[in-house]
Amino acid sequence: MKVERTALPGVLVLEPRVFGDARGWFLESWNRRVFREATGVEAQFVQDNHSRSARGVLRGLHYQVRQPQGKLVRVVAGEIYDVAVDLRRGSPSFGRPVGVTLDAESHRMLWVPERFAHGFLVTSEYAEVQYKATDYYAPMHERTLAWNDPALGITWPIQGEPLLADKDRCGVPLGAAEVFD
Repeated sequence: MKVERTALPGVLVLEPRVFGDARGWFLESWNRRVFREATGVEAQFVQDNHSRSARGVLRGLHYQVRQPQGKLVRVVAGEIYDVAVDLRRGSPSFGRPVGVTLDAESHRMLWVPERFAHGFLVTSEYAEVQYKATDYYAPMHERTLAWNDPALGITWPIQGEPLLADKDRCGVPLGAAEVFD
């Protein structure tokens, strides 16, 4: 597994080894030992999620104030622009975002540590996204950071407005958000 560090400490782009021949290809999407050796992170996942979304759908920026989730995100069909935002108040990178393109062809994955907000925009006709989470979904602790907060300065690759769920339309700006000490 190749590991690419991003501008945010702890947020990593992972590229698994892909074995291909005339029949197709094979990859290990998760191997705890390989992940730990490549990243230095000891992750224990308790939940897998899978979504399918149309072009222009933006999901996020989500996080949980209790039971924060680390997420290992991969695209199994299509392409997304995936974003993480550091919400650790004492961090030198507090409030900074990083965005990467993930697609089914490259097999690249994004590791988003706990205490970061996460969201993505579908840039292909549709996309199927799978992610592993280190803690269970807890709707009472879920919060949404405003995807278009000027303080974040995220340049989403979209013309006009994205398609949003009500909870994403009502996200709060960083200055009013519950964050982590």
